[in-house]
Amino acid sequence: MKSFTVILPKRSSQTRSLLIIFLIAAYVGGCTFVDHPPAGRKYLVSSSVIGEVTKEQLALRYEALKLPTVIPAQALLLYDLKVYKIIYKTKNPAGQEINASGALIIPKTGNSIPMISQQHGTILSNADAPSNYAPTSEAFSVASIFASNGFIIACPDYLGFGVSNVNNNPFLHTYEHREGLAQTSLDMIRAAKEFIAEDKSILWDTRLYLTGYSEGGFATMSLYKKIQDEFPSEFNLRAVTAGAGAYDKTSFMKALLTTTTHKIAAYNRTYLWVSLTYNNLYGLNRKPTDYFVEPYASDIQQNGLFANLNVSFDEIFTPQFKKGIVDGTDKAFLDAVADNNVYDWKPLKPLQMYHGTADPQVFYLNSENANKAMTAKGSTVHQLITVPGGDHQTTLPTYILGSFDFIKKTP
Repeated sequence: MKSFTVILPKRSSQTRSLLIIFLIAAYVGGCTFVDHPPAGRKYLVSSSVIGEVTKEQLALRYEALKLPTVIPAQALLLYDLKVYKIIYKTKNPAGQEINASGALIIPKTGNSIPMISQQHGTILSNADAPSNYAPTSEAFSVASIFASNGFIIACPDYLGFGVSNVNNNPFLHTYEHREGLAQTSLDMIRAAKEFIAEDKSILWDTRLYLTGYSEGGFATMSLYKKIQDEFPSEFNLRAVTAGAGAYDKTSFMKALLTTTTHKIAAYNRTYLWVSLTYNNLYGLNRKPTDYFVEPYASDIQQNGLFANLNVSFDEIFTPQFKKGIVDGTDKAFLDAVADNNVYDWKPLKPLQMYHGTADPQVFYLNSENANKAMTAKGSTVHQLITVPGGDHQTTLPTYILGSFDFIKKTP
């Protein structure tokens, strides 16, 4: 399976400035609006076939995953697939209607089958968006293999990828923003429902499952809570699995600013991406020097997420900023972070969380704190699957195989 570790590609002399990173919402003007959708459609704009896959082709993809516990391909891969690119209406964080996209993977079967909404992990290239269905995407590998077993799979691109991408700049994505990820994923499911209603050859039995890892884990938890809180009767939601997500943003941010961490530049850039996203979306609009010490402030100003950050993440911030986070006086930034917490609530449908105890990128405290908070609120339907010594990569097989087994056993 494609690693979710962020390894930034080498770039030409065209660097991303901090200003570009801060203008995350700028993609709105470049999106296509549809004034007169076909009758009966509220979300679906258009669809097109982007692939047809045989079981024999899927067997090669399954073999490439090299999972430690092998389910025989003949038992797992039951159907050929047809893959569609779906364009649909959603809303950006400012509440404006825009077009988004995703991949919808349909098994070729006459049976009535359930649907899984699969939220992808961190990607840095628009080429990896599900609707492009490239070999580097999760939609191409794990999602398609799951689909062949008898699941309709909806794979949202998220805002900033697919048709909502402008100038091929993936950093316009609303990275790790709870509402942005939840809304675009929710509306992808709604568009898929409309697509299925128009194609009588596809039989959805109404059952819905949610899953995702890393950023996809956070997106999945955000989507789950949004459905439960705001649209509890809209879907026949049966079960959810989420792996290695940053659910407790507040505790995670404080840990990053008060402890010596891994010094892995690729991981640090994901934390920087979150910080810059919140700076923009919550209207903080601070300058680099309000956050960062030199030489990092100038490096980030010039190179954006490609700044050289091979130090412990806490070292790039000013003492004043760190103090405001630790003692609670920087209320504006802390409020922005807290608005993206999605750990302290009571799930009502079965939930499995997966996390490695030695995850250096998304700290284990996120799932540990979620488990404790949900238990304290009286939840009896959730479970934390801990992988002792597991990191962000080595925990993946446990999540993949565990999710498949859990979903299959939760009718």
